[in-house]
Amino acid sequence: MYLGTQNGIRDDDDFRMLAQLGVRHLSSDPPGNPHDWTVDTLRRYRDKLDRFGLVLDMVQLPLASVPIEQSQSPDILSAGPDRDRQIDSICRLIEAIAAAGVPAAKYNLNIIGIPRTPFEPGRGGSRNASFFWDKADPAAPPTMIGALSEEENWERIDYFLERVVPVAESCRVRLACHPHDPYTPPGYRGVTRVLGTVDGLKKFVSLRESPYHGLNFCQGSVGEMLEDPANEIDDVIRWFGERGKIFNVHFRNIRGGRLGFSETFPDEGDMDMWRSMKLYAELGYPYMVMPDHVPTIDARDPENTAFAFCYGYMAAQLEILDKMYPGAIQR
Repeated sequence: MYLGTQNGIRDDDDFRMLAQLGVRHLSSDPPGNPHDWTVDTLRRYRDKLDRFGLVLDMVQLPLASVPIEQSQSPDILSAGPDRDRQIDSICRLIEAIAAAGVPAAKYNLNIIGIPRTPFEPGRGGSRNASFFWDKADPAAPPTMIGALSEEENWERIDYFLERVVPVAESCRVRLACHPHDPYTPPGYRGVTRVLGTVDGLKKFVSLRESPYHGLNFCQGSVGEMLEDPANEIDDVIRWFGERGKIFNVHFRNIRGGRLGFSETFPDEGDMDMWRSMKLYAELGYPYMVMPDHVPTIDARDPENTAFAFCYGYMAAQLEILDKMYPGAIQR
């Protein structure tokens, strides 16, 4: 495995910064709507990263973590009139990704976005993104698609997978789906979030079985599904890791658990992230590990400063693992 990032790029100085920090592998996107990307678009972007000594490891399909009203492919989960056209566009995009030499794509099957309640105070006065059910509005209105049963949600997900997974397999592009973040009670905003539980994720990766169909395994989001993340997370990592279903790791920690948590820096939450990192190595996990959400801090460049801390923390762990598990860590 190796250190990666999905941190947003503002300009070429950010590429230089990542190279200087020792972060070579990126999940990053060329400008524009992914539906409009061509092979040339992707190749030019890959080649640009290469000139900075960076590797384009993954891109985002036009299925992001935003509410469905903001989605670039809203008809896929709403079963709207353009569903087949949008799915076909994604299939052609997967073919372009493969032709450009990019090995993986991440995506979300998200309807309500990423619900959060107000920030909670964190270390040194930092602000930690949080979700506490007792501070949420249980009567928050549904999205534009209204109420959606769990059965129909699964049918729409499978309709998508049935069409895209064979294309990904023929092109050898790994499709990495992000869990729902966070778990919410059934029916919240009209939806039961079927990828918001471990059992749901197990069912998901078992649909349309393929070595190219797996997870963008967000350890923070998975921790949010658990009553006791500190003691339950190892078994979850092991289940998906042993089956080769982890295609990317969002290395995020939380304090708390199901229906009551705050995001933290990796060194201060409830999960033992060093133990997790060792477990990924023991399982032979071969792809990126990257920081995910970071607390809001006070700095002249707050987000990049927070991410730089995470890169250093993770790089130190990988350096130790390189000696413990020869061959497990890539450069």
